[in-house]
Amino acid sequence: MSIGLGHYLVVSGLLFSLGLYVLITRKNAVAMLMGVELVLNAALLNMVAFSRLGRVGPDKLDGQVFALFGIVLAAAEAVVALALVLQLYRAFRSVDTTETTDLKG
Repeated sequence: MSIGLGHYLVVSGLLFSLGLYVLITRKNAVAMLMGVELVLNAALLNMVAFSRLGRVGPDKLDGQVFALFGIVLAAAEAVVALALVLQLYRAFRSVDTTETTDLKG
């Protein structure tokens, strides 16, 4: 049995659904960041799968290169988001997003 495009799309759909579920149900800022990362990884998996299985020839690396830039972007986003979470904790002594209704600390 060969792994085809449908298998990649199912895994990507599950990742996206799980990330969206985490974003909707969790109130913890760190858990919400994990949900965003899952959604981003699902999109990158789709790009790699479509690039790999959609082309024929030596130039199949477009999706992989784009995914590499996406991973670098995700790492930079995680650093900035964790810095924001640390500032949120310093100001409110909690990372629960429902407790942080004030804009002043």
